[in-house]
Amino acid sequence: MEAREVHHLLPSQPPPPPPPPPSPAHQALLRAGPRLHLLRQAHAHVVVSGSHRSLSLLTKLINLACAAGAIGYARQVFSTVPWPDSFLFNSLIKSCSKFGFPHDAVVFYRCLLLADIPPSNYTFTSVIKACADLSALRLGRGVHAHALACGFGLDPYVQSALVAFYAKSGELNVAREVFDKMRERTVVAWNSIISGYEQNGSPKEAIELFDLMRESGIEPDSATFVGVLAACAQLGALSLGSWVHEYVMESGFDLNAALGTSLINMYARCGNVSKSREVFDLMREINVIAWTAMISAYAMNGYGNQAVELFDQMRLRGPWPNRVTFVAVLSACAHAGLVDMGRHVFASMKQEYDVEPGLEHYVCMVDMLGRAGFLDEAYRFVEEKIPMEAPPAVWTAMLGACKMHKNFDLGVRVAEHLLDSEPDNPGHYVMLSNIYALAGRSDRVQRVRNMMIQRGLKKQVGYSNIEVDGKTYMFSMGDKSHPETNIIYEYLDELMLRCTQAGYIPLADSLMHELEGEEREYALRFHSEKLAVSFGLLKTSNSMTITIVKNLRMCEDCHLAFKYVSVIANREIVVRDKLRFHHFKDGSCSCLDFW
Repeated sequence: MEAREVHHLLPSQPPPPPPPPPSPAHQALLRAGPRLHLLRQAHAHVVVSGSHRSLSLLTKLINLACAAGAIGYARQVFSTVPWPDSFLFNSLIKSCSKFGFPHDAVVFYRCLLLADIPPSNYTFTSVIKACADLSALRLGRGVHAHALACGFGLDPYVQSALVAFYAKSGELNVAREVFDKMRERTVVAWNSIISGYEQNGSPKEAIELFDLMRESGIEPDSATFVGVLAACAQLGALSLGSWVHEYVMESGFDLNAALGTSLINMYARCGNVSKSREVFDLMREINVIAWTAMISAYAMNGYGNQAVELFDQMRLRGPWPNRVTFVAVLSACAHAGLVDMGRHVFASMKQEYDVEPGLEHYVCMVDMLGRAGFLDEAYRFVEEKIPMEAPPAVWTAMLGACKMHKNFDLGVRVAEHLLDSEPDNPGHYVMLSNIYALAGRSDRVQRVRNMMIQRGLKKQVGYSNIEVDGKTYMFSMGDKSHPETNIIYEYLDELMLRCTQAGYIPLADSLMHELEGEEREYALRFHSEKLAVSFGLLKTSNSMTITIVKNLRMCEDCHLAFKYVSVIANREIVVRDKLRFHHFKDGSCSCLDFW
C-alpha cells in the first residue's frame, strides 16, 4: 500500500495552534534592532512591563547591544541578570566574538566556568575565534585542552575554529595536524587551512590544498576564492586566477566587495591592470577597500596619473578615503614623480579629511622626495616633520634615494642611522656596501663585509618565479637545478650576445653589491630574472607576455638588459619585484627608470 493511501486511513489531526504573538516588549526590541538609543527605550519598556526577569528578552537585548557596538551597555544589562543560564552565556560569548569584542568573549567564558555551567561546542567555537583575534596563542592552547577534556575534540565546528586559530597564529603544523584528523571537513575548515597557508607565506601549498579540496568533492564558496586569489597574487599565477574568475562568474557567485577586491588585487599583482579595472567597473558594491585596491593597482604598476584621477573620482562620488587610501595615492605619486600632487595630497589628509598622518605616510613622502632628487628636502622632512623618532623604514627609503642619485656622503650618514637602529638586518649592510662601492671606497666595502661575517649575517637569496602552462617554476642566481639547464644557459648566452650587439653594456657597478666571492662569476649574466626570462621565451609563443615575480628588488643591470630583450624578442615583459612592477615594451619600462 502506498504511503498516500496509508495517510488517508489515519485519523485527521487538527492543525497546530498558531504561535503566540510576540509580547509588546519583544516587539519593541525587534523594532529597535542594533541601534543604541532605541535599545535603551526598548529596555525601559521591558522594565516597565515587568518583563525584566525574562531571560529570553534580556538575552535578545544583550545580543543587540553587542551588534550595536555598545559592549559597556551589554555588560551593564548582563550584571542585572541574577541567574544567567548557558544559553545567555553562549549567546553573549558568540556576540562578543562576532562583533569585535574578543577580550570580553574570553571574560564571559571565564564567568561561565566560575558559574559552574558546562561549556558546549558553541562556547568553544566562539572562544577559540576570540583567541585568534587576540593573537593569544597560549590562552588558545589552554582552551583547546579544555575542549579535549570536555569531549569536544572531534566536534567539526570546534576543529574548524582550531584550524583557523592555529593558522592565524602562525602554527601551520598544528593547524594541519588538526585538519588532517578531522573526520568531517566543512568548507569553513578548508577555507581556514587554505587562508592559513596563504597568509603565512606558503601560497603554493594553499593552491595545492585548493586542488585537494576540489578532488574531495567539497564545493568552494566565496571565502574559498578570496584565499585562493590571494595565493595566486603572491605567486603571480595568472592562469589559475583567471580560471577562478571564470568559475565565479559562470557559477553565479555575487561579485561582492570581498571577492571583487580579491580579483582586483590578483590581476594587479599579476601585472594585468586593465583586467583589474574591468572587475572594478563591474562591481555593484564598491566600498573604500575596493576603491583603495584599484588605486593601489594603478600605483604599483606605474600608472600614477590614473591612480590620482581615480582618487579624484573617489573624492567626488565614492566613500570617505581612509589611511590606506592615502598610502596608495602617495605611493603612486612617489613612483610617478608627481611631487606637487603628493605634497597636496599629504596636506589634505589633516586639513580636509581629519586623518592624522602615520608612519607609512611619512615613509611615502620621504620616498617621493628622495626619488625625485629632492634629497635635502627629504632629509629636512625627516628631521623636522616626523613627530616621532624616524624608524628604519624612513631611513631605508632615504638610503635608496641616495644610491639612486649617487649622493654618497649623505648615503653614508643615512646608513649609519640604519645600522644603529637595526644592526642585525643584512639588507642595510648590503646597501651600505653598494654606496661605498659606487663611491670607489673598496676598503670600506671590505669593512662592511667583515662586519657581516662577524655578526653571522647573510644577504637574502634572490629568486624569480615564472608561470608557464599553468605551472610555476622558480629560478635562483646561477641555478642549475632545472632539467633543461643547458638549453636555458645556451639560449641566455645567445640572448645577451644579441643584446650586446644592439648596444647593451653590462653595468659593472651591479657587481659591487655581491658580497659573496663565489657568486661573482654569475653576478651579471645569471641573475634569477635573466634565467626566468630565457625560460619564458623558450617555452611560450611569440605573442605571449612574459610575467616574472621576484622576491627582491630588480637590479639595475637586469633592468637595462630587459629593455633590450623586449626589442630583440619583440615581447612585452612584466617583472614584479619587491617594490613595484616593471612593464618592458619596445625598449622602455613603465617606471621610466624612476624606481
